[in-house]
Amino acid sequence: MRPRPPVKGRGIFTGTGLIIGCLTATLVALVFPLWSYADRSGTGVDVLNAQTVSTRYGPLSALDREFVTKVRLAGLWELPAGQEAQQKGTTQAVRTAGEHLIEGHLFLDERVRDVAAKLGLELPNEATEQQRQWLATLTAAQGVTYDRDFANILRLAHGKVFSVVAQVRASTRNSLVRSLADDANTTVLDHIRVLEATGYVDFDALAQDMAADSTPPITNSPAQPGLVADPSRVIPAMPSASPTYTLPPAVSNPPPAAPEAS
Repeated sequence: MRPRPPVKGRGIFTGTGLIIGCLTATLVALVFPLWSYADRSGTGVDVLNAQTVSTRYGPLSALDREFVTKVRLAGLWELPAGQEAQQKGTTQAVRTAGEHLIEGHLFLDERVRDVAAKLGLELPNEATEQQRQWLATLTAAQGVTYDRDFANILRLAHGKVFSVVAQVRASTRNSLVRSLADDANTTVLDHIRVLEATGYVDFDALAQDMAADSTPPITNSPAQPGLVADPSRVIPAMPSASPTYTLPPAVSNPPPAAPEAS
């Protein structure tokens, strides 16, 4: 009898089996990194989750808490800066900008203290060292030099915080912080407009400082004043009748012992 030809294998070593095996290996290689990296620390989502606490108003991130603190800090130095501008400003436009600073930060400080109390956050009662330096510079300046430094220092500071407000408003999941960001956005934009309406803002220097993230020009600014805006075009905000404006101390509330479920 003639011997039968050997039967071709039908296991995994057939041509079809090899193709399936290669495809399976490729799929595993693609999927495994997703599994392995999902639990690794250092990713943006991981950091966000690690620094976020639950509240009844929604998750509260580290950026949210920083924003609340910065709103309070802004009022601690911009309110006295606005009061000083009303007294030392040589043009009606500068004095009007001072009125808007007072009105805006009296409103925002009341809002931020309410938000902080509900979230159990502690707020500062003293401006930062840089903010105190800005105030000292404005206090020492006189005449047109004061007008120019006031407009440029405050405009640069508002430009920086404006981007922070936008970032918080776009990303926060906390309803209280979202509402505070809405109010801060409206107030900061109003202050930017009235500061620019003074005619003293050096936009070239401002763009360079914003790009370099440097401190504002606080002495011997080379900027020349432009045309002073017509004060009648700026709607003044009526400040309080009190001759001085001091923000009340922040209510310090320790964080809740156990975060409440969102």
